[in-house]
Order: sequence, then C-alpha cells, then structure tokens
Amino acid sequence: MSVSANPFGQVLVALVTPFTADGEVDWAGVEKHMDDVINDGADGIVVTGTTGETSTLTDAEKLRLVEVGKQVSAGRAKIITGGGSNETAHAIQLYRQSEKAGADGVMIVTPYYNKPTQAGILTHFRMIADATDLPVILYDIPGRTGVPITYETILRAAKHPNILAIKDAKGDFSEVSRVLNQTDLMYFSGDDANVLPHLSIGASGLIGVTANIAARPYRQIVDAVNAGDLATATAAHRTLEPLVRAVMTHVPGTVAAKYILHGLGRIGSPRVRLPLVGPEEWEAAQIEDEIDLVTDIPGVDFRNFRPDRNAAAGGALPKIAGTTR
Repeated sequence: MSVSANPFGQVLVALVTPFTADGEVDWAGVEKHMDDVINDGADGIVVTGTTGETSTLTDAEKLRLVEVGKQVSAGRAKIITGGGSNETAHAIQLYRQSEKAGADGVMIVTPYYNKPTQAGILTHFRMIADATDLPVILYDIPGRTGVPITYETILRAAKHPNILAIKDAKGDFSEVSRVLNQTDLMYFSGDDANVLPHLSIGASGLIGVTANIAARPYRQIVDAVNAGDLATATAAHRTLEPLVRAVMTHVPGTVAAKYILHGLGRIGSPRVRLPLVGPEEWEAAQIEDEIDLVTDIPGVDFRNFRPDRNAAAGGALPKIAGTTR
C-alpha cells in the first residue's frame, strides 16, 4: 500500500504515555518507548489517544507529545494525534495546534458525555475536518463515548475530502464490509483481538494497545496479509492471543500495558493518572497468569518479566492541573 494511498501507516501503536512515579510525564521514557515501538515494526504512532490517557493530559502535554514524536520518528513513522475534545471549538483549536506542531494526521473521537444526535456528531466531524489540512481518522468507540457512529453518518462523513479513515472498536464486521463496499474509507482495527479478522475483510491496518509491548508480530500479520500468506498471519495471531487477553481483559488496556511494560523493564514506572489506578492484587494475578501462557513472541522475552504490584498500586495527580477535556 503506497504512502499516497495510506498517509497513516498500517501498524499503528496506540501509545501509552510513560509517567514518573509521581504522575508527571517521563519525557525521556516517552522518547525511548517511541523509538522502541518504531524499531519493533510500527510505522505509525497515535499519541494522546485513549491509551495515552488523553483525558488527563494537559493541552501543553498533548502538543509536546506530537513534537517529541516527530523528533524521535525522524520520518520513520507517522505521528497521529488522537483524543480531541467533546467541545467542538476546543477540538478545532487542539487539532490546529497539533498540525503546527508537526502531526501527520488526526484521529477524531465521537463526542463523549454530551450524547449528541447523529447530526451533531456529523457536524463535529465536518467542522474539525474543515479546520485542518491533515488527513482524518474517525474513531468509533461507543463503549467509551456512549454513542455509535451509525452507518448512515459514516457514509455522509466519508464524502468530506479530509476524512479518509475510521478506527473501528465496535466489532460490527458486517457494517465494516458494508462501508468498505460503499465508500473509499480505510478501516483500522481498534480491537486487538480482531486485527486479523478485520484485515481479512479489507481493513488497512490496526491501531493497537498490545502493540506497545509487541509490535513485531502485528508487523508480521500485516505483511503476511499483504502478501496473501494466511498461514503466517494466522500463526502470529495465535501466538499473540494470550498477550492480548492479558492486556485487554482484566483492567483498562492502558493500565495493563504499563504494568507489563514496567515488568519487562521497558518503562520506568507503571503509574497511571487518576481516576485510573493500577491493578489490584487479584487483577495483577490474573494478568500474570495470562503472561505465563505467552510463548515465542518475537521481540519480547517474558523470562525477564518482573512485575511490581506495589509500584503499580493506586494512581497519581499531576502537580499542575491543566485543560484536559
């Protein structure tokens, strides 16, 4: 797939934002983690998305994450800014600033909490897409926003020249096929367990949480699908299954991903910001039980996995509160 046809990449990591133990952004840790996932096969990074804890990042932190991403990637991966806002005016401001900071694309989530009508959702998307020259990915995740993007709204949004793709996290495969038949939109799998099924019906790639830990097998899956090699793609999918379950099942994906990355020595702290908290003892035990079933994932050696439940316990408040909505 050419860059002109797909300006986002195919293996996109929904990047965690490493924090220090007191809840401040660990900027050196951010740079290292970005470099790690790019070296492991990612050709796109979504900063300030759900997994990056966008709800508790300040605007200044969000914009700096874009800047740091551009510096670290140095052209090796696209930097997509996610999150946005449930206030259209604020979202427009953030995306314009992100474009100036060097973002290669924007991912617009359905407005949350307000519970707008489909007309309101469409207007939100169109006004943001009008305000930037960057290519746009719509983010459909009704489990977090409370409202799905309906099929009819997707068709109408697809007519906007800047709206090129959608990240699907609602798992309606029949709708995905229907939209792919009726529009030129690219689809990105937003459900780690369903990456291969999404690709098999025509998705362009993935935006994954588990890829923070293991981007290489997702690279293998995508490359194998591109080459028509279903056997290789299926083998990598099966190898990933227990790790996906560890990350996505017991606690929010951000929490589990940071817990595992810290246990592997790849980030300095597993800290998350309140109201997220680290796994409780029984949740940590469940994650560790799943990890025990992981074998032969390229690029990850779980023989060196040393989880620290005490370091992960609780959550943090940043020293300086800022505009986060």
